[in-house]
Amino acid sequence: MTMSIARITLREIHLPLKETFRISSGATSVRHILLLEMSDVDGHSTWAECTAAERPNYSPETIGTAWLAITEWLAPRVLGHGLEGPEEAYPALRSGVRGHNMAIAAVEMGVWALFAEREAISLAESLGGTREVIATGISLGIEPDPLALVERVRGAVADGYKKIKCKIEPGADVDYIAAVRSALGADVPLMADANSAYTMDDVEHLKRLDELGLIMIEQPLANDDLVRHAQLQKHLRTPICLDESITGLEKAEDMLNLGSGKIINIKPARVAGFAQAVAIHDLCAARGVPVWCGGMLESGIGRAYNVALASLPNFTIPGDLSPSARYWERDIVTPEWTMDEEGRVTVPRDRPGIGIAVDLDRVDDLTVRSHTVTS
Repeated sequence: MTMSIARITLREIHLPLKETFRISSGATSVRHILLLEMSDVDGHSTWAECTAAERPNYSPETIGTAWLAITEWLAPRVLGHGLEGPEEAYPALRSGVRGHNMAIAAVEMGVWALFAEREAISLAESLGGTREVIATGISLGIEPDPLALVERVRGAVADGYKKIKCKIEPGADVDYIAAVRSALGADVPLMADANSAYTMDDVEHLKRLDELGLIMIEQPLANDDLVRHAQLQKHLRTPICLDESITGLEKAEDMLNLGSGKIINIKPARVAGFAQAVAIHDLCAARGVPVWCGGMLESGIGRAYNVALASLPNFTIPGDLSPSARYWERDIVTPEWTMDEEGRVTVPRDRPGIGIAVDLDRVDDLTVRSHTVTS
């Protein structure tokens, strides 16, 4: 059945984190989040989230550039235009637009959720997801010293997380991870994430991580690099996982053909939405390459989209799908996302669309600006 979107309301909210989260390229204490409320002409509605940050430290996009791109260029491409299915959104949004992947993703994924609402099916089902529950990992920011990291990892193990990602940077890397291994043993499922903090001058130093039994080393080199990652992987036994470098299906194909890594972190926002994310998942499944779903400090709305994607069968590595209480004193959704005693998040397959309700009063209280675009 053809769908016509009538309006898209953009809201910027400021959601304080429980604690400052630091990676190699910067720290965040208050998350500025762009939300989209999308409605069709038949009265169905949904919410989506743009994960662009306040500063261009992860990608060139920011919440400000995404706001401009959506209001000026992207929203008019879907408003009032009949869409026969959600797969039509990506080509309509991408045509003639370079970059702006996170802005495109916010609209594109919202279209998928709106179609799921109309069809009274879960977002996971609409994507072809098969999992009922998903093993959950946690991402830990850079700590001031090794002992502090040991205590954070100890707490994560006690909480039941199935994969523990430790952010690293020069001066806070090998000795920090080694301290965790020494204190907690070889069975703790650890990985390291560098967020592009190293160069090929650091090869010998990075090789020391091979002795620490890591699941993977994520994005050690430049955000747009594939060639040097292929060179580095030849020096390392530990699998390299690429994140920032994989901005679409073609980049994933290039990575696999060059041997730039052995694992892909699929963030749907980074690759411009679900169409590309599912295509990368399918490519990796066919090539025997495992994938997992990373996080971008999303609210509970963004978490719903990641959970739906991670229900696909080749997401065999626990994703960064921490419960709401990991980051927020109070989320903007009800019920809040939780994790069971076995370290798993439940996929809301029994509810249509994104599977959670938005706390409108909470969103109103946090909103600093809003704008509605109509057809």
